[in-house]
Amino acid sequence: MTSYRYSRWDGSQNIFDMDEDDLMEALSDDIMEHGDVGRALRNMFRRGMENDQDQRVQGLRQMRERLDQMRQQKIERYNLESMMDNLNERIQDIVDTEKQGIERRLNEAREQLEHAGDEVDFLQGPMKLLEDRAQKASDKMETLPDSAAGRIKELSDYDFMDQEAQRKFRELLDELKQQMMQNFFQGMKNAVQNMLPEDMKRMQEMIQALNQMLRDRAMGEDPDFEGFMEQYGQFFDPDRPASLDELIENLQRQMASMQSLMNSMSPEMRDELEQMLSSSMDPTMMQDISELGSLMYDMFPFDDMANEYPFMGEESLTLDQAMELMGNLQDMDQLDKQIQSVMRNGDIDNINLDQVEEHLGEEARREMERMQDMIRQLEEAGYLKNSGDRMELTSRGMRKLAQQALKEVFSELKKDRVGRHEIYFRGDGGDITGETKQYEFGDPFDVDLHRTLFNSVLRDGPQVPIKLSAEDIEITRTEHLTQSATVLLLDQSKSMGMFRSWGAAKKVAMALYWLIHSQFPRDHFYMVGFSDFGMEIAEEDLPEITWNAWVSGTNIQHGLQMARQLLSRQKVATKQVIMITDGEPTAHMEGGQVYFNYPPSYRTIEETLKEVKRCTQQGITINTFMLESNYYLMDFVDQMTRINKGRAFYTDPGKLGQYVMVDYLRNRRKRMA
Repeated sequence: MTSYRYSRWDGSQNIFDMDEDDLMEALSDDIMEHGDVGRALRNMFRRGMENDQDQRVQGLRQMRERLDQMRQQKIERYNLESMMDNLNERIQDIVDTEKQGIERRLNEAREQLEHAGDEVDFLQGPMKLLEDRAQKASDKMETLPDSAAGRIKELSDYDFMDQEAQRKFRELLDELKQQMMQNFFQGMKNAVQNMLPEDMKRMQEMIQALNQMLRDRAMGEDPDFEGFMEQYGQFFDPDRPASLDELIENLQRQMASMQSLMNSMSPEMRDELEQMLSSSMDPTMMQDISELGSLMYDMFPFDDMANEYPFMGEESLTLDQAMELMGNLQDMDQLDKQIQSVMRNGDIDNINLDQVEEHLGEEARREMERMQDMIRQLEEAGYLKNSGDRMELTSRGMRKLAQQALKEVFSELKKDRVGRHEIYFRGDGGDITGETKQYEFGDPFDVDLHRTLFNSVLRDGPQVPIKLSAEDIEITRTEHLTQSATVLLLDQSKSMGMFRSWGAAKKVAMALYWLIHSQFPRDHFYMVGFSDFGMEIAEEDLPEITWNAWVSGTNIQHGLQMARQLLSRQKVATKQVIMITDGEPTAHMEGGQVYFNYPPSYRTIEETLKEVKRCTQQGITINTFMLESNYYLMDFVDQMTRINKGRAFYTDPGKLGQYVMVDYLRNRRKRMA
């Protein structure tokens, strides 16, 4: 179910708007280059988007950078070593408080003895006992181990003489117990605080029952999770897990936080903290907790979650603060992994939006929701469809890409005549199309009287007589009745992709396909791709084709052979091959086998020119668009044009569309420099 968040409009919100056509345009270059809709979506998510109003949705790469900066700020801010300093200071404060309490009790007893009067003899015995106990307590305080863990262990069995020191020690033990339990159970802090012995016993029973469930799971049995939660659910309030898997996931996260804390410490500091936490717990309880940790690690390792953080700051931390910080850093790491997964796989719906908002803010959440909506928007528009584990273009999406390619190619053409009409060309002598255009020298003088008079009135206003000028005259357009058959021969060799020519060539193929499909529907149009051998490209497969990254070879001979076979089916006057390539022939077919040589062998050139002669004999014109100007290619094309009398053009990928379209529409009979 999709969730939506609403807030009051205050005029500051940045409303990012891109319709489905804008989104398809943003995806088009990537689809042209790689033929992979999923990859195009991932790239769009990675880099972000910008609309016509210069509003921008930041991409996943930028979100990762922000997340990394925030993580680094925390690492550079805090000093983990201070956590042990804080614990040592608290233990020393307990010892000092106890020493002062011992001395105070002795002084109070001595003052009482001095003012005892007749009861002095009666008080001598208790005074002696108090002095003996005070001496033993003082000796104990002086002989405590240097380590914090050793001091806690010794003080756990010590009978305090000062109530304030005892209260402080119990408070410290409670905090350590809380932390030990929070290593496993999130939100257990309040449950452990001021816990009575019978409550601790019940908690131990809960841990034992949990261990039994994990053992049952390991043996392939079905644990009684509902019965467990019925008995011990209060320990997991307010966010009770709904299943054993959810409980295990929570345990993993908590244990990983503690392990991250340990990993980020020096070995000495780590040993010290482990001993301190163990000393705070009853031995039998500690044994059950150790078993829980062992079962969890054996069944569900969490090493990949327990990252080490190189803290280098100065700000001090308590143990509780350190654990909270570890959880926060791990949440950032988890979010970072989710973002990386989307960048690899495109699974944008798997992002945890609550984590995005928590760490990157509300604006980042809105931007992530916008990205999630984009796929649904394109699906609802009928441009994309979900085919199992991948996104694909629909027929409508393919047509949209072709329309955009044609529009982009024509937008690059410079207008060489006055007027704001598209640079399409119509024939004459056919049926009227219903369109008009401004008269230009050389056009058939088929005047549209209504539009011509309207232009005059619009220019000079209503008057009699109406005065006409040359720019007022508009003529009717007629259908182009000439029928032709064309094969677009598209080089898919490795060099086309390596030298960044493929995207431009494929865009021209899409544009030419749509031009013929929409403007010249009576023409026949085929596409053949060639690298090590030729292969016909179906119209519906055009968006997903890409260059051949795995096999070397430019087999023009086989491509021309296939083109000739396709054109031989058509009974039209004009048959032509439009070949786009960046290399000379380096492969040919012979005896059903592909032979590859570089530099080109004499045999390959000879077999390719033989196919050129066959095309020429069948009245097929070959027009070649070269994207490279090396010696071998120029020499081969020169030989080919002498045989075929076709045209040859040298251009770069950025201008390829202009050359192909102008040549197709105007059918020039001259060589373009």
